[in-house]
Formats: sequence, C-alpha cells, structure tokens
Amino acid sequence: MPDKSFNALIEGREHDPFRILGAHRDGEGSRVNVFRPHATAVSVATAAGWQPLLRKGHTDIFQLRCNTPLPSPHRLKVVEDGVERIFHDPYAFPPGDTSRDFYLFNQGTNVQAYRLLGALPQTRGDVAGVCFRVWAPNAERVSVVGDFNRWDGRIHPMCSLGASGAWELFIPDLPAGSLYKFEIRNRQNRAVMVKADPYARAFEKRPATAAMALPLSAYVWRDGDWLDRRGKRDWLHAPMSIYEMHVGSWMRHPDNRFYSYAELAERLPAYLADMGYTHVEFLPLMEHPLDESWGYQCTGFFAPTARFGTPDELKALIDALHAADIGVLLDWVPGHFPADEWALAYFDGTALYEHEDPRLGKHEEWGTHIFNYGRSEIRSFLLSSAHCWLSEFHIDGLRVDAVASMLYLDYSRKAGEWLPNKFGGRENLEAIEFLRALNEMVHGEFPGALTMAEESTAWPMVSRPVYLGGLGFSMKWNMGWMNDTLDYMSKDPIHRRFHHERLTFGQLYAYSENFVLPLSHDEVVHGKSSLLGKMPGDEWQRFANLRTLLTYQMTTPGKKLLFMGCELGQGNEWRDREELPWHLLQWPHHQGVQQLVRDLNHLYVGLPALHDQDFSADGFSWIDCRDADQSVISWLRWARDGSCAVVILNLTPVPRSGYRIGVPTTGEYRELFNSDSRHYGGSDLGNAGVLIAGDQTWMGRPASLVLTLPPLAGLVLTPVTNR
Repeated sequence: MPDKSFNALIEGREHDPFRILGAHRDGEGSRVNVFRPHATAVSVATAAGWQPLLRKGHTDIFQLRCNTPLPSPHRLKVVEDGVERIFHDPYAFPPGDTSRDFYLFNQGTNVQAYRLLGALPQTRGDVAGVCFRVWAPNAERVSVVGDFNRWDGRIHPMCSLGASGAWELFIPDLPAGSLYKFEIRNRQNRAVMVKADPYARAFEKRPATAAMALPLSAYVWRDGDWLDRRGKRDWLHAPMSIYEMHVGSWMRHPDNRFYSYAELAERLPAYLADMGYTHVEFLPLMEHPLDESWGYQCTGFFAPTARFGTPDELKALIDALHAADIGVLLDWVPGHFPADEWALAYFDGTALYEHEDPRLGKHEEWGTHIFNYGRSEIRSFLLSSAHCWLSEFHIDGLRVDAVASMLYLDYSRKAGEWLPNKFGGRENLEAIEFLRALNEMVHGEFPGALTMAEESTAWPMVSRPVYLGGLGFSMKWNMGWMNDTLDYMSKDPIHRRFHHERLTFGQLYAYSENFVLPLSHDEVVHGKSSLLGKMPGDEWQRFANLRTLLTYQMTTPGKKLLFMGCELGQGNEWRDREELPWHLLQWPHHQGVQQLVRDLNHLYVGLPALHDQDFSADGFSWIDCRDADQSVISWLRWARDGSCAVVILNLTPVPRSGYRIGVPTTGEYRELFNSDSRHYGGSDLGNAGVLIAGDQTWMGRPASLVLTLPPLAGLVLTPVTNR
C-alpha cells in the first residue's frame, strides 16, 4: 500500500477508516493495520498466538502480514505507558445496513431516532460494545473521543455513511459509564470542534459537559395498570389539578444539597396525594448547563439532568408517582437552544440545527438559537425527543414552552429584524407543520397522553384537532385569564368596582379552546412578587384575598395549575437556589392556606359539577355578573348529569348579610366550602348547615337563596334536595 494512502488518516481527514484499518485479505493471508498514536507495542491474536505488529516508519501505524486469515473479529494487545490492554479491534466491525432508518430520518419522519443515533449499547456477534452514530453532514472527519482514548481524535475516527450525513463506529469492550464527545473537522474551513452528543442519554454533572455511554437500562416498570387506565381515561371531562414543580428547590438538605430523584420518590407522591393533586408538572428535567435557566436552556434533549441522579432513578420516581395515582407532565422546550460552543450551536461548523440568518435563527432577547423547523432531520430530532420521554420515561404529557415564539417569525423583533414567509406573512409555516406532526404523533402513539401549549396570543384553534385545521394540542394555557385575574386581585378592593370586567370578560372566549388556568412560576419571580405579595391590604386582608383568588381559580371552568410554594402562602418570591419556606407552616395563616388548597383540590376532584364540563359552555352559567358596585359575582357550574354547584365571591372586605341570589330549584342547599372558615385563618362568617331556597324568583331564576357573604371570601354550595 503506497504511503500516501495513510496521509488522510494520519492528518485526521479520513472519512472511511475501514478501508485502511482493521484486517484485510492479502492473497492467501491477511494484513492488519492499527493506528495507535500512544502505543509502544501492538500485537494481534492469531491461531498461532499473539503476533507483534511492526511500526511503519516514523508513523503511529502498526502493520502485520500473516499467511493465514485472522479470527473474526480479531483482538489486539496494546501497550501504552507501560500498561497492557487487550480488546477487540473496533475496525473489525464495519457499519451495518441502516439505510432505511436513515431514509426516514432524512425525510423528517423517524420519530425514534434516539434508537438510531447516539451511544447505543449493542452486541455484535458475541462481543458487547457501544455503537456511536452522529449526524454531521458537513464534516470531513468525525471521531469519538473520551476518557477511554485520552480524548485524542486520531484514535477512533468514524466511518461516513454517505448521503445520510451520518457517521458510525462500534467500539467493543467499552466500560460502562465511559465519558465521550465527538471531535468534528469541518469540510470547508477545516476547523476542529469537540461537541457533546445531541442524542446522549446521560451526561456527567455540570459544570462538566461530556456525555456518558450507559448500558441498556435494566429498570422494570410497574405502572402497567396506570398506563392502561390512562389510555381509557376521558380526560376532557376528568378533573385535572396540576402541581407545577422545580425539582431543585422543592426541598433541599440542611447543607443545601438537592434532593435526588430517589429521595423525592420517598416524599413527593405522598405529599401530592394528600394535597389532592391529580398531576405534577416538572419544569424541564433535560440536561442543561446553567442552574439559573431552570432547564429552559436545554443541551441534552434525551437525557435527564444528572443533578438529581440517574435515568433509572427518574424512572423509579415516575413509577412511584403513578402508583400514587399522580400523572406526570414535563415541560419541553423545542423552541430554542443555548449558544454554548460545545453543544448544538454550529454543530458541524455550519448552522445545522439553527438557521444561518440571525433574522430567522436567533432569539436576541434570550441569547439563544431557534431550531430550523424546515430541515427534515431537525423534525426527526425534536419528534424523537418527545417520543423518548413518553416512551422511555412513561411521561403522561408534555407542556410545550413558548409556543408563541415558534409560531411568529416576528416574535420579539422589530421591523426589519425578521424575514416573512413565502406568502409574505409573519407565520412560521415550518413550525406550524412541526407542531401538528408532534401532536399527531403523541395522540396517535401514546393513548391518553396530553400536550399543552404555553401560547400567549389569540392564535386560533390551538387545542383543536389537526384534521379540523387546528394545531392539535390537548389544551392551552389561558394567559389572558391569568393576567386579568392577577391584575384585578392586585387592586385595592375600594377600586375593584371599576375593574369588574376583568373577572367577567373571560367567559366571552372561555370555550374557544380547552384551557388550563395557570398560576405559574413565571408569576412569582423576577420582581413580580409572590401571590401573597400581590394582594393588597393588611396581613389579614392579604391572606383573605389569596384564599379568594385560589377559590376563584378552582371553581372557574378550566383545568388548574398552581406553582409549588403558592400553597404555603409564602410572602417572598420563589428562590430557585433554596428550598421552599416550609418553616412558614408553623404559623396559622400559612397552615390555613395549605389546608384551603388541600380542601379545594379534594372538593374539585370529588364534585363533578366543578370539572365535568370544564371545556363546554353547558358547564357554566352566570347567576349575577353585574354587581360591580358591591364587587360580588356568582355563577353555577353544571355536570352532564344535571347536578350543579353554586359559587359566589365577595371581593371586598365588607360582610354582606341578606344577600339574595337566584338558584335553579327550591329546596335545601348545603354550604360545602367557605374560604373564610376559621380552619383557613378566616373570620368564620358564613352560612352554617343547610339553607332553604324559596320559590321567590330572582335574577331570572325560579328560586332564590338568602346568604351571608363573608368578607373577601368565596362560597360553594350544592342542592341537597329539589322541589
């Protein structure tokens, strides 16, 4: 073989190392070439024993010609720094046929690309190892580097898989947990980059950024019954009360260490079940380098963050939550990714995952890159990420972050800073197509799994099926309700009469989408104050206002979401670097808020009228929405079986006796809930026991009740008998 055949390999430019390295037929015998820059001696196992290879000149290439074929696969004995290692030659394992899988990947329809790319534990023949594959179409050469080869890109060059743009190398005998990255040499400018694996299933702990090659998971799931019930669940008419949670700051150890997934599994399910929640929603658990991003600047779209433990420990946490009848939702961020040089940004030296033009490809406000949704391989990547979390981790739903930023090309941009679509409009047509494909996949392949959009504009039909022209989400966060409600509740009660429409306007659009009513993490951080801190008045009034706000949320049509800590009535904003202020529960007012949230959840779940028709106008009717002068509103909630609940809120600190409201029937009504109860820290004013509705018509109703309205409080009543 002429010496020039080795030049590309020696210079780190070789795209097909298998044509040189490994064993090759040589007449009746064999020729084996090995490239080991740090070796002092290399031998190969033959039928006659270990045969030494000879160094070729002054290079790091070792050669042997023998008269008989070598065993397949052959083993090498390499001495480096006086240490002898025996392993199978990686170049005895040429790439297999993955053309069909990569065809689908290149078409944007491979939704299980995490089973094709990344670090995949495999056994070839009877040899165990790891198959590395990475998509880098603009690379001249790609190598696997890691703690097993001194992070030297010359030792394990990968083989190009042609037009797919992918590269592959099977490394046998690799120790479990080996750290690795990919070293990529760009074809045009010859720049060399060391990049984390986009499809990595695990990473080392930050601030280190290497991926980890894990063995196949041995975790045995125990939630088969849960998944079966989930698939049959009528979620449109079922209660859904979501506890939004940042794992790193829910609870911490006395030395401020995180609780691990395993430790959370011992405490979290019981807490959520006791509090009456039906679901927990985790802020993003994907690997991310910056704690302060809370997971929203993700670099590992297939890997649970190592901050809290291993992937199998996360599975055990989810299993424990399912055993407690708690569904698990996960924040997922397909809208952007950070600009860290070691991650996705300019992955192979070109704008691969992002757009080249910053008018399309960069979020100036967040300092992040926008995915190129028009590239087929990016659709496969993102769809596969969603599929992985739903399939491998049994997640019950995805809350998709910042959907508005995906839908609009001019999102957070001034004139001249964005490019219109092919029709001249501001809509991101490729992102729309991707979101529809996402929702079709989730609903088609994972029975009962849900998708929720954080979408803050008036984009139509977000939560309507794709076949009807919608985006296909199960639900949409009602940001208008949240903003109007918090704005109203922050007003001094003496001024609320002038802002009454803040509480009533939402019913004009409440059934245009399947809405979730969120009081989320974004509302209790960054100078916005806690929920309690937003409330006006003295201490008693602030807590009473908070209790009324929570009552309003839980009795208004729509599924519910409350961020952790709000159930404690904390006065300070959420602080992500420390645990929730659990010590507040030593004080009666804070105990009262927690007890109120607990009782509201159980009432909401147990009373069909409060959840059965959350998405239908048939489930709601006003009793009186016009009493702005007294800042009182009242309404009825209806179940499909005709049962109802009466809700009335007094939004001033003035008790009102003899307050008459119209109700559907005469007979007995029982006060089920009163946010002014002494059990919650209130003044204990209300309507104890059973009330009788007489036949005096009122407000267009055939019967009426006379009530005592406690100050800054909400009441829930139900009919006991009808006449």
